[in-house]
Amino acid sequence: MLDELREEEIVKKVGGRFKLSTLIQKRMVALNAGARPMVDLNTDDKMEVVIREIMLDKIYLDAELKVQTVGDGLEGGPPELDLRNL
Repeated sequence: MLDELREEEIVKKVGGRFKLSTLIQKRMVALNAGARPMVDLNTDDKMEVVIREIMLDKIYLDAELKVQTVGDGLEGGPPELDLRNL
């Protein structure tokens, strides 16, 4: 799964390496805080979950660099963490 980070496809999908690392970091924090995964994988590896969410266009960064999710009927969902004031 980490091989996908070496591919340009995921970098282009997110909009650059900085945005990719920001998205991964923020989503990992959210998952560790109890957010529900947007994909159904048979793994406990959160990095694998985040990468799959990105590749399936389930999560993205908005203009304010906040993680946004594209729900599959999961309206409301868990709140995302605002890390700008840390």
